[in-house]
Amino acid sequence: MQKIINVLAVASAAVSVAVVGSGLYIYINRASIIDGVKSQVMEAVTGSIGLPGGLGGASGGSLPLGSNDLASPTPQASAPSAGLGLPAPNNPF
Repeated sequence: MQKIINVLAVASAAVSVAVVGSGLYIYINRASIIDGVKSQVMEAVTGSIGLPGGLGGASGGSLPLGSNDLASPTPQASAPSAGLGLPAPNNPF
C-alpha cells in the first residue's frame, strides 16, 4: 500500500512541476508569444481578403462601397402603415 501512495506522490509532484514550469515559461516569454500571435492574425486577415499589401485598391472593386451597392436591384412596393410609424397588424415589417 505504501508503494502505491509513493507512486501517486511522485506523479503528483511531477504534474505540479510541469504546471509551474509551463506557467513560468509563458510568463517569461509572453511578449514574444503575443507578437507571434499578432503577426499570424494579420497574415490570416490579409490573406483572406486576397490583397498582398493589406486594404488597398487591388481588389478590383469586389468590396461594397456602401451606397447603391447595398440597395436591392428591383424596387419593392411599400406596405401601407397603420399610422404614427406603427406597423400594420398583418404586416411582418
